[in-house]
Amino acid sequence: MGLGAFLYPFLLPVIDRAFAPGDEGAAHAADAPLVLAAVTALCLLAIVAELGDPRGWRAPSASKTVALLGVLVATDATLRLIPTVLGASPIFLLIILVGAVYGPSFGFLMGSLTLLVSAVLTGGFGPWLPYQMLGAGWVGLTAGWLPRPRHPRVRLLLLAAFGALWGLLYGAILNLWSWPFAAPGLDVDAGLYWHPGLDLGETIDRYARYYLVTSLPYDLFRAAGNAALVLALGGPLLRVLERFRARFAWEPWVVAEPTGVAPAD
Repeated sequence: MGLGAFLYPFLLPVIDRAFAPGDEGAAHAADAPLVLAAVTALCLLAIVAELGDPRGWRAPSASKTVALLGVLVATDATLRLIPTVLGASPIFLLIILVGAVYGPSFGFLMGSLTLLVSAVLTGGFGPWLPYQMLGAGWVGLTAGWLPRPRHPRVRLLLLAAFGALWGLLYGAILNLWSWPFAAPGLDVDAGLYWHPGLDLGETIDRYARYYLVTSLPYDLFRAAGNAALVLALGGPLLRVLERFRARFAWEPWVVAEPTGVAPAD
């Protein structure tokens, strides 16, 4: 669903469908609330599925899992109040580390709910919010797919490179929600914007040029910021998160009755 919401400008030429933008200035005014509701509902379903999973570290204490998720999301959401520097933001650090420690499902919830809660704190509600939730959720999701090298420095370098890569990808993906409506009523074709008559190759070429001109410098700062924060703070934060993961994985100790021995009178 998320990929379809982002990639429809590239999918339309392939499936050869007609597209009528209508009121382009508020093009996402109707579909964004639907996407937001769907993403939020899927997050809640994911939480229920995680808590009901009889396997894994979450099973012994569902209440602790919810509490941990709430604390991490609230902590990370408040970091969005810190002014960003040309696109660099501290919120991605915890999303990456939480996904790497607790797995892809927990990482997706961490990313998407962080953006939702931070929108409440900053008044950032708008047609962009569900797309930001999906993008941040995918950061945490894919962090959970990373290998876990035993050497701490190797793992830290891997996470730093991952953060730098997502610093670029996040901007490239988030631009897609508004790119088709970036220049409504433009009389001169600048070769950067989308319109329904483009074929797939021309659509990709135009978006690449649009991204290089409008977004790449900001995304480079975000990539550098992600890598720097992981290298500076990732080591101690990983140890703390791993410690909580070990504590939440406890199971009640049950003394096994010896087999083949008659009970004492």
